[in-house]
Amino acid sequence: MHKKQSEPRSVVRKRAVTELKRSLILEAARVVFEREGLARANIRQIAAQAGYTPGAIYFHYASKEEIYAELLAQSLDRLHQHTRQSRDLHRAPGERLRAAALAFFDYYATHPRELEMGFYLFGGIRPVGLTPELDARLNAQLRAALALIEATIVECGATPSVAARETASLFAHAVGLLILEQTKRVRLFRVEARSLFLSYVEALVERLREANKRPPKRRQPP
Repeated sequence: MHKKQSEPRSVVRKRAVTELKRSLILEAARVVFEREGLARANIRQIAAQAGYTPGAIYFHYASKEEIYAELLAQSLDRLHQHTRQSRDLHRAPGERLRAAALAFFDYYATHPRELEMGFYLFGGIRPVGLTPELDARLNAQLRAALALIEATIVECGATPSVAARETASLFAHAVGLLILEQTKRVRLFRVEARSLFLSYVEALVERLREANKRPPKRRQPP
């Protein structure tokens, strides 16, 4: 058997340097995006924050949108992993749904800046996008995280169409409460956002359980 040849040290070192530079650029970009918003931020500001020249930034990224997309993609990947790992700690469908939904909510509750990034809220609430290609890729990543919840709703006995509708409702409920929590508006009602979301999830689990108890409707003969 032939031994697998290891890469030359120069190649390994070059890759490590490139990865380090990209991570420094991303961290600098995160600071700039939080301060300026996506619309006002530019490559020159990111370069200054990172201690590089604009040309050095363009060597790694074609645009500020590409940088933003990579930051958001990393965030969505962490969200997906956290949701899946939390769900897979349980076996019963209702418990899996509860765990997945709360993991999704808790991730953004403990990473509010990533919520802002995911919904382009640094510059205020208004329609914002990157490029059609980047938007499609990032939307697919978010959809993949939500698909974990949707699949678990199907495990609870829902049809695919019902599961899709319930997932959309759960997503809207979670995001609305997260924004209320982040803006402190939820204090107007003297309640906690997470407790409200937990009540919603518990009601969903119970509703799905009750739906499974009902006998299927028989079609009337013509």
